[in-house]
Amino acid sequence: MYPRHVLLACDETDLLLFPPLRATWAPRGEPAPVFISGWNAKRVLFGAIHLRTGRRLFLARKRHKAEDFKEFLWLIHHHYRAWHVTLLLDEDKSHIAGGTRELARKLGIELLWLPKRSPQLNPMDHLWREPKKVVCANHQYATIDEEVERVTKYLLGLSPKEALCRAGILSPDFWLR
Repeated sequence: MYPRHVLLACDETDLLLFPPLRATWAPRGEPAPVFISGWNAKRVLFGAIHLRTGRRLFLARKRHKAEDFKEFLWLIHHHYRAWHVTLLLDEDKSHIAGGTRELARKLGIELLWLPKRSPQLNPMDHLWREPKKVVCANHQYATIDEEVERVTKYLLGLSPKEALCRAGILSPDFWLR
């Protein structure tokens, strides 16, 4: 173990301008009107959470490509410059790309892979749920950038303890205990 070591759980989520519809009502037997307009814009929000302190980092991008994830690696490197960083992440194409692995090695970031098809093991997967339910569901924003800003503000507005709790890290059943 390194004297200054940080373990971050890392993942990304898609945000769509057209909201997920979670609840609505209409008279029995009649369809509920759903008002949407425009083109369904999309953003990818990359995120990481420090498993001890609850500190979070986010980066919004228009796409979900290796080049976009490499930008997120640079952001992590900037924030943890004097630390040995280990990223706990899934084997998404953008994560396993040769250029991504090479940049991680160059920046001194160790990549630790979660087992395939196990999103329940990634704390970031749990952290994404609440803002999608509270901020995104049943509401269409004027722009996708406004939605990204609201989701990011919501997540950064959580105290470190709240973030650790909502990510499942403080659970007595958390798998890394």
